[in-house]
Amino acid sequence: MSHAISFDADETLDCIGAGCPMPVVRTKKTMEDMEPGQVLEVQATDRGSLADLKAWSDRAGQQYLGHVEEDGIIKHYIRKSDGGAERHETRHPHVISNEELERKLDDPEVQIVDVREPAEYAFGHIPGARSIPLGELEEKISEIDPGKEVYVVCQTGNRSDLACQILTEKGFDKTFNVTPGMSKWKGKINKIES
Repeated sequence: MSHAISFDADETLDCIGAGCPMPVVRTKKTMEDMEPGQVLEVQATDRGSLADLKAWSDRAGQQYLGHVEEDGIIKHYIRKSDGGAERHETRHPHVISNEELERKLDDPEVQIVDVREPAEYAFGHIPGARSIPLGELEEKISEIDPGKEVYVVCQTGNRSDLACQILTEKGFDKTFNVTPGMSKWKGKINKIES
């Protein structure tokens, strides 16, 4: 027998139907106007929000309390930290354009990691890209060769930025965030056939 978990949130943010990066963008904006200690409930349907909002919260110094799923809606709970715990968001310094990556696709020293969700990857990905969703990156990090250049791609460059920061913290010193990512990719793509 399961029981619905209920949290008291000070504010609720509707991100239903919004894809990356909008749940993070809207959450960040809403949190700016909240008081320390208040809890925000973010309602989303994008499966990528599971990794995105947790990673953003960790990077921004906010407290990710967890999530529950009800009727296809993912409800995230994030507590606004006090001013001392908040951190200035940083961006990964090494960025490469879609066009620059496209010119490197035949280089055997290049490895491409696609950190989007499996369904996003299945509908179209860069040939040779390895699918490692952001939420699984730390547990699958051994699948990436730290001796080679790592080009990280997502839909818009936000998840890939977070992934690059994680990889850099783990000792990968040749990581590049591919922007603007798959949303503007004009090169060849592969699709997974069912």
